[in-house]
Amino acid sequence: MRSRAYPPDQQPSASCERPRMRLLVTGANGFVGPYFLDAVRKILPNAELIACGNGSGRGSVQASVDIRDEAAVNYLIKGLRPTHVVHLAGISRVADAQANSRAAWDINVLGTLNLARAILRHVPSCVLLSIASGEVYGLSANETAILKEDARLQPISEYAVTKAAADLAIGSLAASGLRAIRLRPFNHIGPGQTEQYAISSFAAQIARIELGKQTPVLHVGNLDVERDFLDVRDVANAYACAIVHSDEIRNGEILNVASGRAVRLADLLDQLISMSSATVRVQQDPARVRRVEVPRICGDASKAKLLLGWVPKYELKDTLCDILMEWRCQLGVEGRRALGDA
Repeated sequence: MRSRAYPPDQQPSASCERPRMRLLVTGANGFVGPYFLDAVRKILPNAELIACGNGSGRGSVQASVDIRDEAAVNYLIKGLRPTHVVHLAGISRVADAQANSRAAWDINVLGTLNLARAILRHVPSCVLLSIASGEVYGLSANETAILKEDARLQPISEYAVTKAAADLAIGSLAASGLRAIRLRPFNHIGPGQTEQYAISSFAAQIARIELGKQTPVLHVGNLDVERDFLDVRDVANAYACAIVHSDEIRNGEILNVASGRAVRLADLLDQLISMSSATVRVQQDPARVRRVEVPRICGDASKAKLLLGWVPKYELKDTLCDILMEWRCQLGVEGRRALGDA
């Protein structure tokens, strides 16, 4: 696909006075993007926001670019001259990265490098907020109860390896002058997440069972794993706080975004089931079980709380309720449309 940025006649003139903050968001129409844009609008109402996406997803975009295309990325950054870039674009599912290793490396690593180098070349004063993942710690989670930013990176999936590689690359470029902050969010969930993710899949299946669209059998993977879950709105708020405090944060700084509490997946499923009047039988699907998996992952976000003044606000039970309600509404609307088409 040919990459597209702003046409020349819509590009801001270099002679014009630019706004105090011009924030470019890649992957703006993904799961986290719309939440982040909402959070920034509340905290920084005068910031100019430029949503950049791939033409599909949950939100509208103002510009699009294939971050694998180095020339197109340079054209975009040179034309827009952002003061801050929040890099959310990438392959975010473990299964997708495993199925298409080349794309994962091209997008998650080379795409990130294209963006970072374009910033260094055209707007070296711009701050890059680079989003990695708590999964980069991998096997280190077996060595400590709670992971701090100085834990070794021992990723065990193709997805986590590419995120770790990009994170390290940004750290190296920061040492060479790139203004960057590296965030490592742990598992985040909320309305709008596809059912390719465990919690959203559980909620979607429950909603289908309630509506009579699925037999009362709920298919799951490994429910014994424990993960550090956050509401996506808390994660988006952490990113917005990082933008606000970007001038005060040491260049190349790494910040975990986590709750500090590991929760067993089975317990979250039990909570979802308790919110429904449907009777369901839980059945493990071998296809949903990862071949290699760390039993427990939990992150320490003390540094983010100190430097950003950020604390999670959403209770998981409320997040689960919101996810289930969204699937009920979405599937109910789909059902009414189907009846109307019949």
